[in-house]
Amino acid sequence: MPALRNRFGYAIGDFGVNLYFMSAMTYLLFFYTDVFGLSAEVAAWVFLVARVVDAVTDPLMGYVADRTVSRWGKLRPYLLFGPLPLGLIAIATFTVPDFDDVGKALWAYATYTLFGILYTVVTIPYAALTALLTDHHHERTRLSTLRMACAFAGGFLVSVGMLPLVGALGGGAAGWQWAMVLFAVVATGLMLVTFRTTQERVVGVAHTRVSWREGARAALANPPLAVVMCLFVLGMLAFTFRQTAAAYYFKYNMGREDLLALYFSVTLGVMFAGLVVIPRLSARFGKAGAIRVGAVVAMIGATGFYLTPPDAVVWVFVWGALVALGGAPIAVLGWAMIPDTVEYAQWKTGARADGVIFATASFFQKLAKAVGGWAVAALLAWFGYVANQPQTAAAQHGILALMSICPLVVNVALLGVSFLYRLDGDAHAKIVAQLKERAT
Repeated sequence: MPALRNRFGYAIGDFGVNLYFMSAMTYLLFFYTDVFGLSAEVAAWVFLVARVVDAVTDPLMGYVADRTVSRWGKLRPYLLFGPLPLGLIAIATFTVPDFDDVGKALWAYATYTLFGILYTVVTIPYAALTALLTDHHHERTRLSTLRMACAFAGGFLVSVGMLPLVGALGGGAAGWQWAMVLFAVVATGLMLVTFRTTQERVVGVAHTRVSWREGARAALANPPLAVVMCLFVLGMLAFTFRQTAAAYYFKYNMGREDLLALYFSVTLGVMFAGLVVIPRLSARFGKAGAIRVGAVVAMIGATGFYLTPPDAVVWVFVWGALVALGGAPIAVLGWAMIPDTVEYAQWKTGARADGVIFATASFFQKLAKAVGGWAVAALLAWFGYVANQPQTAAAQHGILALMSICPLVVNVALLGVSFLYRLDGDAHAKIVAQLKERAT
């Protein structure tokens, strides 16, 4: 098992990753419509195209990673050479060029699409590295929990601090650009720390190459992975709806944009606190069982949110926090489940395809993010949303539905799918034992 220093070294990388992830997830649509100057319709298509391209490149990156052999290992080289280009394109994505409307749209398409590609180059190997740090079932839960703690901390910083930081850096387009410069510097440094402090420990993997056919078979002939992919899709959809719509709900439904940072601090703080409980829930009910508990909690919170008037500020915070808390188990345990499906595929097919399997799961997660981001923007346009203007009753109700009804429906589906997962701790331990027998 990795030492404490190595665990923190690995986990801290997700703090940096989430400076990018949460900036795009929470604020990019708002940036496009209310700062950059795109209409909601154009922004919807930018999101769909860029995020679909981002998703499609995941399997390709997984295959490339599985074919990589270097003196730094199979996955770690991408943590050395990828972070700087990613930081530069992130800055460009949050830059407003002095172009006409057509030029701005093309800039948005180009920068966000390239951002997604470079994000994939860094994050697919980073996520897959979990499976090479340890093959212990419960250690992976602890490692993923620590990683998600750092991810939530990075997300907390962005969600709570972005708007005040933009204001402190001059406001307007320049404030957004300088905020992303700061995030890029921090994220690049942290990913290099991860590179320096991690080691690919699982024996017999670093110098193996997996063919395209072997990788495809490992991903496709893998029922546990299929279930995890469905859980990832549903978890990301729920998160995308509530996180992206929040800025609009506080600005236009509540008329209290000043409370948005506090709301994010409460909801993400609750998720962060929930990390303490997740390993215990997993030990008691199994990983899928813990996800079911979270889905029920989120469903209760979403129902309460829908029934709460926007002027009941305290209850808006209470129900929003409950929805966020319910989303924590899938955010943590989904990443702890995927390494187990790697060994399942190796046991069943004989090929260990860490990169392809992580990339396949990430592909579907990003596809959900693409559909969710497009849906939020498209629904805003359909409800009659007009940026920086008082909204109609229909538009306000649509924003409320994005914050409540959509996450409720998705969590109902997530609850049902979770019952299909069969790769529990005992089954995984038997598989690992048989793989070690084969190796000797």
